[in-house]
Amino acid sequence: MGVSKAQIKEVRSLQMKKFRDELGLFVAEGDKCVEELRKGFELVSLYREGENATRTEIEQMSGLQTPQGTIAVFRKPILSLAPSLEERAGGEVILALDGVQNPGNLGTIIRTCDWFGVHDIVCSHDTADCYNPKVVQATMGALVRVRVQYTDLTEWLKAVSSQHSDVRIYGTLLEGKDMYEVLQSEGRSYSKAVLQQSGPTAQRSIIVMGNEGNGISEEVRAMVTHPIRIPSYPKDAETSESLNVSIATAIVLAEFRRRVKGEK
Repeated sequence: MGVSKAQIKEVRSLQMKKFRDELGLFVAEGDKCVEELRKGFELVSLYREGENATRTEIEQMSGLQTPQGTIAVFRKPILSLAPSLEERAGGEVILALDGVQNPGNLGTIIRTCDWFGVHDIVCSHDTADCYNPKVVQATMGALVRVRVQYTDLTEWLKAVSSQHSDVRIYGTLLEGKDMYEVLQSEGRSYSKAVLQQSGPTAQRSIIVMGNEGNGISEEVRAMVTHPIRIPSYPKDAETSESLNVSIATAIVLAEFRRRVKGEK
């Protein structure tokens, strides 16, 4: 039993994006998270306290204040992103993130997408790295079922729009229209269309969520076809300026899924 200094150094280096990119690896901690990730990612190395590592070695490799006793290194998948939506696994809804920089927010968003059956997230290059250990921990293994990819978001949306004239691009903006009124006005016809169609002909919607402080950038905002906002309650009450982006994402996805189900 024992872990070499070189192994400890490599695992610790994966706390930094530079080395994750260079090595093509990422790290996860805790039995539950590790076992979930093993379902979909190639396991490179596994360290367990009392089996092949001491408590001290686990502490030296861990990025957590209180190490959980299990650390795994996985290989990052090689993904390709095209403007074609036919191969997207996320059904009728794809989430786009424009400059979401807080790792905890990104991890929660990925986990929320997993819950609501949204399997594709397309991110701008300045969005937090989904393989950041803090993001990985927050996802609780949801990365296995949610594909996260990075691109020039503006150019990708332009390409998608040119290839799919019927795609709806929703964007959460303070000046947007009441989300509930917008979705209700689209009504049962939208819900039935989604339910009755399958494959590449199904209606597609992209939901754009913006940066924690500045919202959606001007360039991406220009691509939004359906500006929406989550109304406060009651409408005229004095409230906080905005919602946390991960909470806002959960509210929007919950309403989209409710509408698709055709519920009142």
